[in-house]
Amino acid sequence: MSTNMKVIGIGDNGQGSLIPLYSKWINECEVLVGGERNLAFFPNFAGEKIVIKSSLPELIQKLQTEARSVVILASGDPLFYGIGGYVAKKLEGVQFYPAVSSIQLAFARMGESWHDAYITSVHGRSIKGLAQRIDGKDKIALLTDETNSPSAIASYLLSYGMTEYRAFVAENLEGDEERCGWYELEQLREASFSPLNVVILKRQSTGPVWPLGIEDDQFAQRKPDKGLITKKEIRVLSISQLGLRADSVVWDIGTCTGSVAIEAARIAREGAVFAIEKNEDDLRNCLENSAKFRVDLTAVHSRAPKGLEGFADPDAIFIGGSGGEMEELLAVCASRLKPNGRIVLNAATIETLYEADKTFAKVGFTTQISLVQVSRSKPILHMKRFDALNPIYIITAERKQADSEGGSSDE
Repeated sequence: MSTNMKVIGIGDNGQGSLIPLYSKWINECEVLVGGERNLAFFPNFAGEKIVIKSSLPELIQKLQTEARSVVILASGDPLFYGIGGYVAKKLEGVQFYPAVSSIQLAFARMGESWHDAYITSVHGRSIKGLAQRIDGKDKIALLTDETNSPSAIASYLLSYGMTEYRAFVAENLEGDEERCGWYELEQLREASFSPLNVVILKRQSTGPVWPLGIEDDQFAQRKPDKGLITKKEIRVLSISQLGLRADSVVWDIGTCTGSVAIEAARIAREGAVFAIEKNEDDLRNCLENSAKFRVDLTAVHSRAPKGLEGFADPDAIFIGGSGGEMEELLAVCASRLKPNGRIVLNAATIETLYEADKTFAKVGFTTQISLVQVSRSKPILHMKRFDALNPIYIITAERKQADSEGGSSDE
């Protein structure tokens, strides 16, 4: 592999964005690699040009055996959501020379600092889960594409009621058709933009805040059976047993109103939540609640374990209800759960508790069980009394650890 390989960032104004040394390296190299737009900035280049297309592994394989001097052109900062990260992992000895990134330029046009911004990309990736990732943040920068355009982003945000944000859109930065401006989300939804743009969201007012343990009556529930929800106290304890991280993938089986899935997603903001529900009316409530609480989860109408095959492998599984197929369901969950993951199951009857504990043992899991009995105060004339909620067994299951070999014994 050539040790004379450089990745050089370039702006939308082409050669005008390069310092003289970078221009010299480009003109003197033997192979120039880049997208069609970046290569077009160098019509008089005398060496070989290689156009970056969809197959990056193919390109890397070619460059691994390249003995000539190579320059790879990349937009902006190659190591900021660019090709640079991939190249750095696959090729040794590559040197990187960034240009100003589009995010830096957009904030400069906006006239604000960007060290405190939350930065993420929906360029070439799904917008799924963006709502919970950005909710409550003051300043958000988004790299976009033709599908996830500024107008599509505005429609998405409005569907979650995130009207406290205004948007600054910077198009064709440093190009001949540069345009920057502020938009209300309703304006943004109806406008059209160049594919080359950056969107910055800035919070203008305080949005709703939901701490862990959302009150039960805040969730849309099936009527008249309003009791079909994992009660707040049980919900909080169950979620604590799941051991969630910011990037956890979570399954909620028998999601009903979606209360556990929603609270889990607001913890695992960088992860993903998948919910499944056999009752269509309950699923409708789950989706309504998800929009209200700004959680973009995946919810399907099916009777588990059918329907789970389309979900990503989980770090944590909550089972709020099963339809009598306990053994098959837990076998599937056990086979799909990632290493060191947890399954938390709520049982309202001793029969379900017994069956779950026995089945967990059968699929190689140990269990820790809590019996939770909660009473809530209720006014009676000028006094208070307590109403008891149904006792719930919270079963936390983890995969059995193999006994270490050669361990010492007490003597």
